[in-house]
Amino acid sequence: MTQKVLLVDDDKAVREALGQTLDLAGFDVTLAASFIEATDHITPEFGGVVISDVRMPGKDGFALLERCASIDPDIPLVLLTGEGDIPMAVQAINRGAFNFLEKPCPPKRLIEVAGKACAARKMVTENREFRKTMTREDAAARLILGRSEATSQLRGQLRTVAATGSDLLITGETGAGKELAARVVHELSGREGAFVAVNCGMLTAEMTRLTLFGDSMHDGAFKRAIGGTLFLDEIGTMPLDQQVSLLRVLQDRTVDGPDGQPFDLSCRVIAATKEDLKKMLESGRFREDLFFRLDVARVRVPPLRERIEDVGGLFRVFLSEARGRMSLPPMEVDDQSFSDLFARPWRGNIRELRNHADRFAMGLESGRSEDVSLGLGAQMDKIEKQIIEDCLKRNKGQVTQTCEELQVPRKTLYDRMKRHDIQPEQFRSST
Repeated sequence: MTQKVLLVDDDKAVREALGQTLDLAGFDVTLAASFIEATDHITPEFGGVVISDVRMPGKDGFALLERCASIDPDIPLVLLTGEGDIPMAVQAINRGAFNFLEKPCPPKRLIEVAGKACAARKMVTENREFRKTMTREDAAARLILGRSEATSQLRGQLRTVAATGSDLLITGETGAGKELAARVVHELSGREGAFVAVNCGMLTAEMTRLTLFGDSMHDGAFKRAIGGTLFLDEIGTMPLDQQVSLLRVLQDRTVDGPDGQPFDLSCRVIAATKEDLKKMLESGRFREDLFFRLDVARVRVPPLRERIEDVGGLFRVFLSEARGRMSLPPMEVDDQSFSDLFARPWRGNIRELRNHADRFAMGLESGRSEDVSLGLGAQMDKIEKQIIEDCLKRNKGQVTQTCEELQVPRKTLYDRMKRHDIQPEQFRSST
């Protein structure tokens, strides 16, 4: 992205000298001699920053600050101040100016502040573009962010399932976004009732009964979810006796209230698990009849490593949101820190990425992964190996299907597998 600077100063000598300094430093500079001339360039599509003198004939730098804010409050404006204008400049900072520079301005300081202002502007415009691209009218596009094929398929599956009205089983690793997927289905369903989430993994047997069915003092989750959606997270941890009760409710679609009077279960039930429920069936930890009752429709939320293309855009969004919550200005991310994002395994998935962005926003995280010492080539090899292995796993070791999904010739895939010491046979028994 070109670093655009609109430089405004009524003093021609100062204007041209500062403009030449910025031009030699690689900035795309536009010069203006007055408020009126500057406003010709500041439109809603203006993608640069403004550096303006405070004192000018007619309308001054404060007026230009107000005009910028009215057009786009995120346009960074840097004020040029004389020695006696510093208190005025500080006042302008409190009113939204990005920074101020004291005249005569050392070239190094001018370039430094202009660079920071452009970096802040770049962060804002990229976030807007990402949101614009990713956001559609429905909840799937608004909440499930990402450009990868895996994420696109997930959005499509959620839209399809939401239209059916059936109960749903969502599978996926910890932190992958199962509850978010459930909320998308709820919103797309157009249900007027509440989205009620229950984490079964945090409940004892007695607490499970009270939480779901309630007592004389409190309504249970089934009652509160009438007309809406009941989300049962970590369903695999539910005690066996409560699994029986849940099965009966799902079959009869009625619930006995604390007063003994039944009421209709007029809500959608979405269950989620990070466990392999089929293995739990074999060990007797989960009821087979409940599994098949829940498994009417199933959606798998892919882990972040299977949609690595989404990492950069998601990190920008999370970082911007974190800085906003902390009432901090936009933050520049150096190229190395940004590149390092793609070398991490992200075992904690979206949750880990969001936490990383929060720490980065507070200055507690350098952004560098443990694999940086490997060098760029080795890091890229590691990423390529992970992508091939994940694809082979999804295709149960079948090379032809893997070639089709990765869109590479068979010989190329075999060369890459040989280079990374990948044996497709080891994935043929995996599920």
